[in-house]
Amino acid sequence: MASSIHPTAVVDPAATLGDGVSIGPYSIVGPAVTLGDSVTLESHVVVEGKTVIGEGTRIFPFASIGMTPQDLKFHGEQSRLEIGRNCTIREHVTISPGTEGGGLVTRVGDNCYIMIGAHIGHDCQIGNHVMLVNNATLGGHVEIGDHAILGGLSAVHQCVRIGHHAFIGGLTGVEQDVIPYGMVVGDRGYLNGLNLVGLKRRGFDRDTIHALRRIYRILFEGDGELADRIEAVADDHGDDGPIDQLVAFLREAGKRGVVLPRRSDD
Repeated sequence: MASSIHPTAVVDPAATLGDGVSIGPYSIVGPAVTLGDSVTLESHVVVEGKTVIGEGTRIFPFASIGMTPQDLKFHGEQSRLEIGRNCTIREHVTISPGTEGGGLVTRVGDNCYIMIGAHIGHDCQIGNHVMLVNNATLGGHVEIGDHAILGGLSAVHQCVRIGHHAFIGGLTGVEQDVIPYGMVVGDRGYLNGLNLVGLKRRGFDRDTIHALRRIYRILFEGDGELADRIEAVADDHGDDGPIDQLVAFLREAGKRGVVLPRRSDD
């Protein structure tokens, strides 16, 4: 399939274009960019740097993809940005490439939906089927697991991990790691149970959801130290897939700690 490039677009001859690429008016594509098959850039899209965009991804007007990261420690090192297949990236989204301090690469997985004005900072690692609602903001080095949803105007501190199937409410500030399947809300986010709506929508069966709710109560409502409760759950339920994933996440102990439920006296 032939590509379609509008006469007003500026596409560097060194850029690599797959079959069926569509580049709209006034868009700019830099020399180190690779666009996979059937990638669509609507009007006024800028893609620069060593950026690879997977097949079928569609980028809307005024998005800025692969420009110099917002990091004062960046000095022009050869970093890159990798965006997966079949993503939708809406208007005014900004996605930065990696830096030397974060492995030199930012990654966005397949089938992600990035809404208007969202920002993905340098060295972020985004899984598959992730949704960032309007103006969600990720600091550098953030990791987000598959199927996570971040509500509008939420903000995630640098170096925070957000687990698979987690849900972050709108206007929520996230300063610590969020467990897989967890739901975090509040101006300074606190853990508000499990993302039950998301689990049901994605086909988790009733027994698995009940098991996760039971383990949640043990982990976050039980007595004693959290570390001891984690090990007790691991000993009793170590072979259960979702529970094993939850335990592994907690054991990794990210740099920022873990978001906990709000105490009754808060």
